[in-house]
Amino acid sequence: MSTAYRDSKGRPRVAVTGMGVITSLGEGKRDNWAALTQGRSGIRSITRFPTDGLRTTIAGTVDFPSTRPYSAAALSTDMALTAGSEAIGQARIGSKAAFPGPLFLATPPAEIEWPQRRALYEASSEPAQTGYKRLLAAARASDWSELQALCQFASVAEHVARGLGTRGLPVSVSTACASGATAIQLGVEAIRRGDTEAALCIGTDSSVQIEALIRFSLLSALSTRNDAPAGASRPFSKDRDGFVMAEGAGALVLESYEAARARGAEILGEVLGCGEKADDYHRTRSKPDGTAIIGAIRNALADAGVDPRQIDYVNAHGTSTPENDKMEYLSLHAVLGDHLAATPVSSNKSMIGHTLSASGAIEAVFSLLTIRNGVLPPTINCTTPDPEIPIDVVANIARTARVRTVLSNSFGFGGQNASLVLGAAEPGPA
Repeated sequence: MSTAYRDSKGRPRVAVTGMGVITSLGEGKRDNWAALTQGRSGIRSITRFPTDGLRTTIAGTVDFPSTRPYSAAALSTDMALTAGSEAIGQARIGSKAAFPGPLFLATPPAEIEWPQRRALYEASSEPAQTGYKRLLAAARASDWSELQALCQFASVAEHVARGLGTRGLPVSVSTACASGATAIQLGVEAIRRGDTEAALCIGTDSSVQIEALIRFSLLSALSTRNDAPAGASRPFSKDRDGFVMAEGAGALVLESYEAARARGAEILGEVLGCGEKADDYHRTRSKPDGTAIIGAIRNALADAGVDPRQIDYVNAHGTSTPENDKMEYLSLHAVLGDHLAATPVSSNKSMIGHTLSASGAIEAVFSLLTIRNGVLPPTINCTTPDPEIPIDVVANIARTARVRTVLSNSFGFGGQNASLVLGAAEPGPA
């Protein structure tokens, strides 16, 4: 392999040749990028289920795919297939339903939803029993194999692998809100090891369900600005009051740079480095000294061989929760130092909401579009700057800029943190 196809550490360079995305803003890169750069919000009142009595009644739902019969697992599958198909189509790799590499899929833990639990409960042949015993009795009395298959953790990946024709056993990963970035990291590592010349990395999440909404509400993590959904997600603003749950999927086709050049593929960008670091401080809170987040960012820069001063833009995790936004600023300042003041920062979540397991993959797509188009998407609803977060937020209106290198952060509950360094396409030998 020519040295031009290897990075500074002698490893195969990893090119991005295809991208796909679906969010509450729309389906596909064109619609999403137009809405994102215009500062439009996809957050709306929930209509999927009754919200009477709930503290939060808004979300960035994806309501337009005709997923029938509906279930969270089915919607996650459909969104992953939509984003994955768009990415493969752009990459022009393989034949129809025959992708020449493995699938790495980020997806949330699967569980039976309330409608299915109610149907199971009501089907019990032992109505005198109650609670969990009645559910078990119902499960024993009939064939629920279809429901069981739908709710197994690997079911989404298996459906997507069959639909897109990926090779080998698909890999499912769930590292909370870092999952999408983790899936990309797994694809990068597989190519660097020489296990494959191509990998399909997808993050998908359809967690806007009653139970999940209640859980996050009990943690006081969600915004309650129900009367003004579009203005609810306010990353880095002093008056932020929590994140907004959302759905979507993002997909990248990764290839070894040499293989992509050999087949004449268009190189859209590169994954230069990946970093991760976990801590066990708290189930939902960040470690106060920020060492885990700082470590993830430093590890990504070191893996990429990139100096902090080379970062042109930060696509922040930026959830709009009081603690997360401040911790991310403190961590960025610890790594970038004085360079942070001259580095624009924005959060896509101000418009699409927090897509949870899919966020790292979706935001990687948006980061690469930022590099390619020279436009920084805004952080909308940023009208009251937080004096404790003195950063250059791209506030409310998109900004043009020459961007070569982006840092994209993904930090999850449970102390699971991942960062990606994404770069512009660089020429290799003809």
